[in-house]
Amino acid sequence: MLSAAAHLARLGSAVVSALAAVLMAVLLAFGGFALWQDAAVSRGAFASADLLQYKPADKNTAAPTLAELQALNPDVCGWLTIDGTHIDYPLVQGATNMDYINRDVYGEFSLSGAVFLDSRSKADFSDGYSIVYAHHMENGAMFGDVSKFAQADYFAAHPSGSLILPDAAYEIELFVCLEADAYDAEIYAVERYTADTAALLDAVQARAVQRRALDVGSQDRLIALSTCAGAETNGRVVLLGRLRPATLDEGDETQ
Repeated sequence: MLSAAAHLARLGSAVVSALAAVLMAVLLAFGGFALWQDAAVSRGAFASADLLQYKPADKNTAAPTLAELQALNPDVCGWLTIDGTHIDYPLVQGATNMDYINRDVYGEFSLSGAVFLDSRSKADFSDGYSIVYAHHMENGAMFGDVSKFAQADYFAAHPSGSLILPDAAYEIELFVCLEADAYDAEIYAVERYTADTAALLDAVQARAVQRRALDVGSQDRLIALSTCAGAETNGRVVLLGRLRPATLDEGDETQ
């Protein structure tokens, strides 16, 4: 017959084994969830074939496909492409800048969010300065490629993009990349530059980590792409470009 001490030892061993089994199950479940979450974020971050069907075919023509996407979500306001990168997404604009942090272009929950225009900006990009935001994704999705523009070779190899609106189209001439933080008033106070961007241009040229020699003036309309600087909580990388109107094909302009 087992002594009381031996009985307690066996009981303690069984409890420890049970706790270890529970802990292992929890760790496996957490690991599985993390893998599923990473896969879900990655899948949702790149534009799917279903979404790309709404991409305007040519920046020189009006964009009837955007009207179809707007019918699904009225917050859609355009399509942004940076040539030679993964940045090729529809734009949305919410009532606040938090609306699309974790919602996709259809307005559904998504950890990767959407590419969205600052809520203080005009949706037709008629302000002197407009900011577009998206998450930094390590796999290059969303605005993961924006941080690469801080590298001289990458910046030199990617000078252009396009912005297509329902009734207008623009070429984007990228001219400055800089680093900032989330509370940078010079960069993020868009209301200061709706009509005059002279002070902004002075600031970004002085702070540029990469720049291209373009004769950009305060009369030009500017667009900024902003994202997190990797794992830094408040660090930001900002890429600025000049908007140049692209001529719509005759007969294609919205009446």
